[in-house]
Amino acid sequence: MTGPKPGRTAARLAFPHRLPLRGRLTLVTTLVFLILGSGLVLLNWLSARQLIEDNRYLVVPAVATVPVQPVDPAVPDTTAAPLPTDPTLPAPSVAPAAPVTPAEGFEDFQDQVLTQVLTRSLLLLLVLTALAALLAWWATRRSLHRLNQVTSAARRISTGSSLDERLALTGPHDEVRELGDTFDAMLDRLDRSFDAQRQFTAHASHELRTPLTLQRTALEIPLAQGRVPDDLKPALQSALDANARTERLITSLLTLARGESGTQVRHPVDLADAARDAVRDLAEETRAAGVRVTTALAPAPVAGDPALLAQVAVNLMANAVRHNHPGGTATITTGIVAGRAFLEAANSGPVLEQRDIPPLFEPFRRGQGRPGNGVGLGLAVVRAITLSHDGTITAVPRPGGGITVRVDLPHRAATRPPP
Repeated sequence: MTGPKPGRTAARLAFPHRLPLRGRLTLVTTLVFLILGSGLVLLNWLSARQLIEDNRYLVVPAVATVPVQPVDPAVPDTTAAPLPTDPTLPAPSVAPAAPVTPAEGFEDFQDQVLTQVLTRSLLLLLVLTALAALLAWWATRRSLHRLNQVTSAARRISTGSSLDERLALTGPHDEVRELGDTFDAMLDRLDRSFDAQRQFTAHASHELRTPLTLQRTALEIPLAQGRVPDDLKPALQSALDANARTERLITSLLTLARGESGTQVRHPVDLADAARDAVRDLAEETRAAGVRVTTALAPAPVAGDPALLAQVAVNLMANAVRHNHPGGTATITTGIVAGRAFLEAANSGPVLEQRDIPPLFEPFRRGQGRPGNGVGLGLAVVRAITLSHDGTITAVPRPGGGITVRVDLPHRAATRPPP
């Protein structure tokens, strides 16, 4: 004989843990009711049996002392007249009935009563257990409804970039209400913290632009006028290059802060036009990098901030060109699939693993071995803008090397501000 397989045994043991909380509460409530009901049925049966046993003397003596009239042979018996019989038929054989004592009759009566009590009690217990299961399911559903609201709000907030939503639960001041209020307080603190961080980044970046512009001007004027000795020109050119990289970093920080703050007014934007402009703006850099760019730009209208969505196209295009190798390829595609507009950039480059993809979307993080002169904010900016527009962004490594980044946005009409 073979025993149960370990996998099936583990699956059976893990089955209750796979149930949702409402199912587990219903199961526990039903089991508790069934156990207590079974105990009540057993106690009822034992009590009925004890009561009958305690009152046996009221029944058995009365049956045993019934007076029996003596039979006088001289007096004819008129109580029963014999039935006429057919002389041609054989006489029926009558088996003598076994005598039943009063105690045996009482035992038979007792067994029948206890059997009926047990049967009816079990049937009633089954019906009440089913009713208890339905009531438990309904009660837990109502009790956990507000908890589901907390879960849904947390899921929406975790998949977006806005912390403006609040639960504002109503109803009795119970544990669920306390959880919702605590969650709202946490969101208030996070919103204030992130808003302060975004404002600091925006203000600091804005304030840094002026001195950087003055530095660049102070370096470019002597170079343009030829008043710099030849041995100092490389140093000044290095300073200008560093100044240009700093300006690009500040511009990226400003864009990231604006993308994380979202947009209130949305206008019609075609991702195909944004991608076409990005390809044109980066044409010189593309030729210098030796990357061959192909496009398949189908209409992809969305609603959003035109400047931010244009920055999405520019950053995806720049990422495909800068993190490539000489003679590589980049493909920009737009269109609509399943009611959602998309912008996709695929490029050749170093071989990446799936575990290398998530760090690429973190600020100032670049994949190991990826060429290019970026500052590590391109995909972080794309992700922030995409989430602020209720979109999704995915990235998968290509088998031959490189990466494919895809932005999906809702295909919907723009909401224009009132005149």
